Amino acid sequence: ASCETSVLPRLLALRRKLFNMLTLKKGDTVKILSGKDRGETGKVIFVSGKTGQATVEGHNIYSRHEKPKQSGQKGQKVQFPRPMDASNLMIVCPHCRKPTRVGYLTDEKGMKTRVCKKCQRRF
Repeated sequence: ASCETSVLPRLLALRRKLFNMLTLKKGDTVKILSGKDRGETGKVIFVSGKTGQATVEGHNIYSRHEKPKQSGQKGQKVQFPRPMDASNLMIVCPHCRKPTRVGYLTDEKGMKTRVCKKCQRRF
């Protein structure tokens, strides 16, 4: 019984992470809720459903030193965006331009579409 109780919170946390990722899609505009880029908005360029993370264009930039590839070349500093957890991002509605939670509606054809919780419009 003690083994089950220690595994359950981790499974629930993983399920929550994966559920959060389903609301984000490549190309969405998001607001960053925490971290060094808090309060800024950007476009999602990559979403990973396995890790529950998304990469936002121009934010969470890290730099890395690269060795020269051939003799005679110089080493360089390369800057690149790193992924951040989906729980730190909130979708910005394209209609009302406000950060919002996402709801879902199913239309008469059976297609599931995302809906802004603030203005109730589909996106």
